[in-house]
Amino acid sequence: MEGTGKIYLVPTPIGNLSDITRRALEILEQSDIIACEDARHSGRMLAQFNIKKRLISYHEFNEAKRAGQLVELVLSGKILSVITDAGSPGISDPAYRIIRAAIENNIPLIPLPGPNAIIPALTGSGLPPDRFFFEGFLSNKSAARRKRLEALKDYPHTLIFYESPHRIEKMIGDAFDTFGDRNACIAREISKVHEEYIRGTLGYMKEVLTKRKLKGEIVVIIEGNNVKGRND
Repeated sequence: MEGTGKIYLVPTPIGNLSDITRRALEILEQSDIIACEDARHSGRMLAQFNIKKRLISYHEFNEAKRAGQLVELVLSGKILSVITDAGSPGISDPAYRIIRAAIENNIPLIPLPGPNAIIPALTGSGLPPDRFFFEGFLSNKSAARRKRLEALKDYPHTLIFYESPHRIEKMIGDAFDTFGDRNACIAREISKVHEEYIRGTLGYMKEVLTKRKLKGEIVVIIEGNNVKGRND
């Protein structure tokens, strides 16, 4: 369509601001509008790079309504960048609705590569990285969480989960009960000052979590069921 702008999906640092790419900064500087989860948070981040743009909130609670509004702006010729509080838009963060709306309206959609917690957690875990399954966040309800873990029990490749500090102990306990004592890794605060990798078995993780409370952003990596008879 004549006058149609573009939509960029721009990853932002998950911790260390130096992880942002030069291209990401160039695109953000060229944008007319930046859609973000939290304008205060993103405003502070953008200020570090002297980027001053119109910010529009776009989060899980207003996605449906806001996606249509943003598409209208792009159809009028605006350049829109979509960012989240940290990491790649659409990966356990808002962006899917605007992505679908862009495709349905034949709007050019350009996803940029960049920071994300999944890959550094996987490569730093010491578990097989060649094939893996990313589950994201499990349910905060115990029965639903256990049911989902049971469905993943026989998956032969590395499993990756996001988890919150206040649920990590219960999640590891459920994983131990479901999978048995597999090798695992808890990756915490990736690229930040208190970055940490706790490696061992799920049983070892349970012991660690009885002695200390973890804080920050957490990724859990668990060995797949690649040993015959492991769960018999």
